[in-house]
Amino acid sequence: MRTRTRFLLLVLSVLVPSFIAAALAVAYVYRDAQQAQDRSMAETARAIALLVDNELEKKEELLRALAGAPSLERGDLVEFYQHARRAAPPPESVIVLFDLDGRLLLNTRRPYGSDLPPRGSSNIAQLMQNKNPANTFVSDLFVSRTTGGHDIALQVPVYGGSGSGNPGGRPVRYLLSLGMNVGSLQQLLERQRLPTPWLATLIDRNGLVVARTRAPELYLGKPVRDTTRALVRGVQETMYESRTLDGIDSRVYASTVPGADWKILLSIPRSELRQAPLRAAALLGGMMTLLLVVGLVAARRFANRAIAPIDALGRSAVALGTGAEVRYQPAGWAELDSVAHHLADASTRIRQGRTEMEARVAAAIAATERAQSALLKNQKLEALGRLTGGIAHEYNNLLQTLTTALQLAAFTTRDDKVKSLIQTCQRTVARATTLTGQLGAFGRMQEARRTTVDLCAQLRSAVQLMKGSLRGKIAVEVHCTDEVWPVTLEPLQFDVALLNLAMNARDAMPDGGALRLEARNITIDAGDAGAGPALARGDYVLVSMVDSGSGMTPEVMARALDPFFTTKPPGQGTGLGLPQAYAFATQAGGTLVLDSTPGIGTRVDLYLARARDAVMATPGIADGAAPAHGSGTVLFVEDDALVREAVLRALQESGFEVMVAEDGEAALRLLETLETGKRRPDVVFSDVVMPGQVSGIDLAGILRQRYPGLPVILATGYTEQQIAVPDVQVLAKPYAIEQLVAVLSQAVVQD
Repeated sequence: MRTRTRFLLLVLSVLVPSFIAAALAVAYVYRDAQQAQDRSMAETARAIALLVDNELEKKEELLRALAGAPSLERGDLVEFYQHARRAAPPPESVIVLFDLDGRLLLNTRRPYGSDLPPRGSSNIAQLMQNKNPANTFVSDLFVSRTTGGHDIALQVPVYGGSGSGNPGGRPVRYLLSLGMNVGSLQQLLERQRLPTPWLATLIDRNGLVVARTRAPELYLGKPVRDTTRALVRGVQETMYESRTLDGIDSRVYASTVPGADWKILLSIPRSELRQAPLRAAALLGGMMTLLLVVGLVAARRFANRAIAPIDALGRSAVALGTGAEVRYQPAGWAELDSVAHHLADASTRIRQGRTEMEARVAAAIAATERAQSALLKNQKLEALGRLTGGIAHEYNNLLQTLTTALQLAAFTTRDDKVKSLIQTCQRTVARATTLTGQLGAFGRMQEARRTTVDLCAQLRSAVQLMKGSLRGKIAVEVHCTDEVWPVTLEPLQFDVALLNLAMNARDAMPDGGALRLEARNITIDAGDAGAGPALARGDYVLVSMVDSGSGMTPEVMARALDPFFTTKPPGQGTGLGLPQAYAFATQAGGTLVLDSTPGIGTRVDLYLARARDAVMATPGIADGAAPAHGSGTVLFVEDDALVREAVLRALQESGFEVMVAEDGEAALRLLETLETGKRRPDVVFSDVVMPGQVSGIDLAGILRQRYPGLPVILATGYTEQQIAVPDVQVLAKPYAIEQLVAVLSQAVVQD
């Protein structure tokens, strides 16, 4: 067999699959053209529906403006009548005012004071049944009793008080309605200049024609076909085959007008729909047929030059296999050029796929690094919380010993100089208590120190504290209403968090500026996850601090919450201010969100969970007062020898009979021995964190099961455990002797 013949057979073997591919391409083009037409219909119908909705919204805005007219607020209906006629001149429009009983008060198509007809023919009264009259209602098509034309009506509420809104829950005073001729909607459809065969029809909820781009005078107010009403009822968008009112078989796309629940029906004749896909398919089929014929002719004419293009194709295939870029020079042979073109296109797609894969790998690596960074940040905060929490626990035990010893010394001495020195020591202990409380900010919030507070009062108190640390050139603004919800938090840590944020703002404004603080209520729904912080659904109080300082770059803001990260020179910053505020916000059931723009300023948002309890009053303890007197038997469980020695003597001085146990196991053994003979204690007072298998919380739970009537009081300097034992009161270390005696006496009385 000659080479020419072999080449011809080879060309035919290539062209036959190409012809099949061309047929598939024709089918694909035909289907794609149909889908494009469907998408065009859908987009056009939605756009027209939105235009109609926009037109209705303009009328609603006019009604809202009239609802807020001062004359209507004053009850001056004469002045409001004139104002309404100027805003909506009759007879094309009419403004109607009703009271809540449906009594007609004025109609701008009638002279003021004349006899008014009963409520119009609109179905707004029917739409209002079982619905809030404060809603906005859009009627269906009706025939006006005054003009005899086809109208529609919109109705909005008029509230008591000033303004057109309803702040503060003001009641609905009137119902204000706007009636207008459907001609404006007809003009709106005509302005769209749809292709001649296309038909746009606007129908109301009852299926009556409100406007139509073709022969509107023949079909206005007439119902569409029952099948059409059944297909579009209750759906937002749909496409179906139907016949128009003028008898043309069409494909119809229905889209809903959002504010009125009307439908836009966009109809295109079936014959028109078939023409464009057929033209595209015929064009592509003709082109492929032409290419096939040209290829066959070229195969016979240039058979003797087939070897070089085939070799070129082989080289291109080799280059494609190695991943190199394929560049093919046309040889003037359509079939071979087509194969070469496909090879070059495949080469391009392979290189693009490789580039895309590299980009995805880089993105995955970046995401992994971000996740590792977030994990490292959490681990840093967790480690810092454990460290500072442990330090706070030990220091609180020491401070408890000092507090109790100083109080006992103050009670027993009469020397004024000694009392003065004791008071100085007590103030020092109070300051140390504050410092240990700040250390506890990075651990879990202690239930014993949490309280439900009025956030506005706490915020104003914190502002007075931070003003002493700000420069005189910094203007502080506080915006907080009395309607802000209460929150449960540790007041000291809240003050420290705001002070840390204020210090950062001060450093960002060396030449002065503005510092704005505000608090407001916010509710996060399940659908708000993409618009806000990652918080659980619920109510929160948002405390925002906004400064006009230098701001932070994205690199700095990405690390701003890392513990010990600071941009200040050595010795001028610890890098714990923002992490402390972040830890406080998370412990209060919320989070902290940073937003900063270099050269503009920084905004810090603290989200705090809303408290369900009422605001708690903070009891005060008089300094230097004589210790309260108590009675009864107390089982005192404390592992720290110094605390045990000091508190034991204080309880005895206060009149209690005290039994002592060094840990939870010892306390249980002591109670077991007392069951056989001796009188058991009236109340158990135990530390929370103790060595051994039984902590104070475990001890309280065991006593609740074994001795249901035995009161239990717990004391803690710091604990990571949640104290969830019911009816157990918790005291925070260091506690005052007066407070302890009062709590124990109350427990003994209740027992």
